[in-house]
Amino acid sequence: MVKEIEGLFSLKNKVVVVTGATGVLGEAFINGLCAAGATLVVIGRNEEIAKQRVAEVTEAGGKAIYIIADVLNEQDLMDANATIIKTYGRIDALVNAAGGNVAEAVIQPGSDVFDLNVPALKQAFDLNLFGTIMPTQVFGAAIAKNGGSIVNISSVSATQALTRVLGYSMAKAAVESYTKWMAVELANRYQDKIRMNAIVPGFFITNQNRALLTNEDGSLTARGQAIIAKTPFKRFGAPEELIGALVYLLSDAAKFVNGENIKVDGGFTAFSGV
Repeated sequence: MVKEIEGLFSLKNKVVVVTGATGVLGEAFINGLCAAGATLVVIGRNEEIAKQRVAEVTEAGGKAIYIIADVLNEQDLMDANATIIKTYGRIDALVNAAGGNVAEAVIQPGSDVFDLNVPALKQAFDLNLFGTIMPTQVFGAAIAKNGGSIVNISSVSATQALTRVLGYSMAKAAVESYTKWMAVELANRYQDKIRMNAIVPGFFITNQNRALLTNEDGSLTARGQAIIAKTPFKRFGAPEELIGALVYLLSDAAKFVNGENIKVDGGFTAFSGV
């Protein structure tokens, strides 16, 4: 029985594409998927970090290649798809981890809410929503041939109003809507061959939000303190704490899970604050 349960969560010999793999959360995803036996395709824009990710996987006894690509550039993605098919012959899963906030889109305290930086808001929206849709359009067709799973990354800001991060919040709300919509359409066309779900992280310190949540000396900003007060666990999440949900959604253990947005937030969205 133990071996059977372990096999349910195994990603052995599965070719998994991870966008945004050069980011903080992307690093945890790569490490966790490697431990689960996946063959990895590291996609990002920072070649130095991408090489490092592949080297770490190789040193751990895994298999990986990296491809430098922009998730908003269709030709980049098509070239990446061709390279993956040439190298491995198939794609079994996709993790749409590319995203994050845009500094210029953050609404500053006391700023005029009728004078927003609309171009910056559009940039944040495009990065998070279309940075999820476009890779799905390109890699999803290959996944559908043999069956597999797609996992998107949402945020607690998709369903709860968080001050300052308007563009990011709107985009993540759209990601959750897209996840449900696409999951249904995929099922209507391919039945249970291909699934789409999303992980909804709570607060994890990343390069994009570090300045919002922490001061230069490492202490919490007022915003960081407010978030901790609203989180029953009274701490931020560690990136590796997202691995379990990710591996589950990509594995056969979740074969009947479709169109779900799974929260990993230390109880943030469950707590009223009272």
